Amino acid sequence: MKNLFLFLFAFATLGFIGCGDDEVCDGKECSDDQVLDASRCECVDIATGNDVVVNTNITADATWTADKVYVLAGRITVTDGATLTIEAGTVIKGDVGTGVNATALLIARGGKLNAEGTAELPIIFTAKKDSINSEMIAAGNYSSPNLDPSINGLWGGVLVLGKAPISAQNLTEEDVAELQIEGIPTSDSNGLYGGSDAADNSGTISYISIRHGGANIGAGNEINGLTLGGVGSGTTISNVEVVANQDDGIEWFGGSVDVSNVVIWNSGDDALDTDQAWNGTCTDWIVVTPQGGSAMELDGPEGSLSQGANQFTNGIIYAGENIDFLVDWDGNTNSGVKDVYIFGIDADYNADGTFTPIDAFGGDGSGETVNWQYTLPAGVDAANIFTGVPTDVLSEVGANANTVGPDASAFGWSWAGHSGALSGLGL
Repeated sequence: MKNLFLFLFAFATLGFIGCGDDEVCDGKECSDDQVLDASRCECVDIATGNDVVVNTNITADATWTADKVYVLAGRITVTDGATLTIEAGTVIKGDVGTGVNATALLIARGGKLNAEGTAELPIIFTAKKDSINSEMIAAGNYSSPNLDPSINGLWGGVLVLGKAPISAQNLTEEDVAELQIEGIPTSDSNGLYGGSDAADNSGTISYISIRHGGANIGAGNEINGLTLGGVGSGTTISNVEVVANQDDGIEWFGGSVDVSNVVIWNSGDDALDTDQAWNGTCTDWIVVTPQGGSAMELDGPEGSLSQGANQFTNGIIYAGENIDFLVDWDGNTNSGVKDVYIFGIDADYNADGTFTPIDAFGGDGSGETVNWQYTLPAGVDAANIFTGVPTDVLSEVGANANTVGPDASAFGWSWAGHSGALSGLGL
């Protein structure tokens, strides 16, 4: 209370008045988490005094601390040779912006991001409109207090680019070692990814939640929640949540990085997406209610380079009403999907059998695709859902009687876990 009093006193001396003051601005009142700026007669967040507006690239080592809220005023790049360290419990907010002005945090090739949250103090990347702050996180409140978990496109997202190999071609169908990442204008050379160092290290990322992103920079060119372009195996990524991204949750473009403990909730397009012969692993993952895209869109090499298989292991898919494909392979995809539980399928999903929810099952066969458990609504024909899937891969189980998939209690630090969205599904 003493700190709050001193804080409000400081605000008042700068022209900020506490809630409920009826002596100025014709009695305008503010909510409990805001104060009145009497100079403008506008309500502003109490946390405004802690905001740090970031409007230039990070060209030298820098540390962002949990006692501040960092507001990205545009596309902010951690350039080659620089390391950005983000303390546990820190909140980063993207300002509104679309097109070439879409806000994002971009880790260029040669740059590093060390964002190491904890289960008690996750790091949250969100929109400026989100009123969550580090004090809420420290108190164990990980849910947004004012934005619905389906609101997307309010800012960009997080992009990590590295020097690991990719399988890609240019417009004349010639193999290339590097490309410009989607979501970043071609005028920005920091958007290049790919190279020859499979063990490239772009830093350490753990216990981060990315929310309300996916701003569009052009027709069909949105920013993913977490983009991994040519990211090498020297990078460590674990415990990642993406909520309400307008485009994909996580998308891999080549590279060799492993990712573990992932929850994707309300993605506007595909939840998990692979391209360009990524050959890492994704273990212990949950996909909840994609909003129009597929749970998994698994694409393979785009050039002649082949890097072996990537592998998804120990996952859960809750389909919801608006999902497209459950798993969408290409015939040349180097992806395996092992030990997965699929449920939450709508009773009318593909009722007429007009498409194949599991497309091109198994891709090129280089990955291991076995041990799928599923629960269907009464009366739904499994043949309409799992067309082309070998019967020895499938096992029907009772609702939430699955023996595969991660323990959802490990995601209590996430918005999906804290809000009860996972436990509400029986997870």
